[in-house]
Amino acid sequence: MSATTDNFSARNFLLKSPTSCAAPQPAPEEPVRLVPLVIAGALAVGLSWYVWAVHGQRFGALLIIGLFLGVALFHSRFGFTSAWRQLISVGNGEGLRAHTLLIGTATTLIALIASSGAGLFGASPELSAGSIGLPLFLGATVFAIGMQLGGACASGTLFAVGAGQSTIVLTLGGFVIGSVFYTWAFPAFDGWPEVEGVLLSDHVGWFGSWAITIVALLAIVVVTRVVQARRTPPPVGAVPTARGVARVFRGSWPMLAGAVVLGVLAAAVVLVSGGIWGVTTAFALWGAKLLQLFGLHPETWEFWQQTRYATMLEGPIWTEKTSLTNIGIILGAAVAASLAGTWKIRAEIPWRTAVAAVLGGILMGIGARLAGGCNIGAYLGGISTGSLHGWLWGLFALGGTWLGLKLRPLFGLATPKPTDSAC
Repeated sequence: MSATTDNFSARNFLLKSPTSCAAPQPAPEEPVRLVPLVIAGALAVGLSWYVWAVHGQRFGALLIIGLFLGVALFHSRFGFTSAWRQLISVGNGEGLRAHTLLIGTATTLIALIASSGAGLFGASPELSAGSIGLPLFLGATVFAIGMQLGGACASGTLFAVGAGQSTIVLTLGGFVIGSVFYTWAFPAFDGWPEVEGVLLSDHVGWFGSWAITIVALLAIVVVTRVVQARRTPPPVGAVPTARGVARVFRGSWPMLAGAVVLGVLAAAVVLVSGGIWGVTTAFALWGAKLLQLFGLHPETWEFWQQTRYATMLEGPIWTEKTSLTNIGIILGAAVAASLAGTWKIRAEIPWRTAVAAVLGGILMGIGARLAGGCNIGAYLGGISTGSLHGWLWGLFALGGTWLGLKLRPLFGLATPKPTDSAC
């Protein structure tokens, strides 16, 4: 499996072999990459100070949370793309069970925040349900196909770019192109059949919403363990390159530890901003602002004339939540990868892999806008706030994953096989 096209195994750390039952051996430590560390570190500190001083504490705090998200995503190599791929292809539910811990952690903390009305820097929780209908179903499916071709999800794209993975830069470029295409073609997508979403807390209160979500997550844990026991798939995961305290800064984290840290940080976004952690809105905004730099006028498009998005396009990216956390993730991952000694740009990319990366990014950009979110904003954000659309997004994403796996060989991308389960 290509290390440049998988946000779960693209790690430059020694992996457990899918065909060997031998105990993994520790991977050798790499020297710190000083040049990227200095550049990324200086940008992280400088931008955090600038945003905090010029645009206010809330926006500065969001950028700092993004930095920690980047560090956690890199060290835990937290996978959405390959977690679903492993589940569908060989029945390994380890990644999906990590999702349940991430979502369960975020659900618990967000329920406490929302029920108390707590918030920092003047923010108060404003959580709503996503709409349910054809845009959600098709968008989640298309997004998941794009994940399997592009080799990364929304959050995975950001931390992989920060870690110096050149292939995923192409995925990010495609992501922006797809997002911009959607905003340009918005009149063709607008008005598709859908109904108002369902927020559990509106019907059973925050405690009831939390309880239902936790029970459902526990059911997923049980089901995936039963499936995995029957199919005995190969293990996945990184071998530590450092021991003890040094592992926090230099080595790979246990996936479950990463899930808890990411769940806490997802709740921190709600505490600081009043809204869920999101990723993909920023890609549409970046693309529109880039077009404006070249003298084009996306502000005349119907999508950008909606009040919320018009205000967003008129303002600086330093006051837009998803842009701040996205930039923080890229810089945080760059710092972490440099400290771990794994930051390295690879210039040689097979042409079919490059095509898959761009195409996958385009599909994710369109799919995320159709569905009103990605694996973070719709899946994690939806389920953790008790919105029914988050569960439906995940269900249709599993179907899209199956379709994406059928397409991967066309681009020379490897797919786990049941015969790999030799243990």
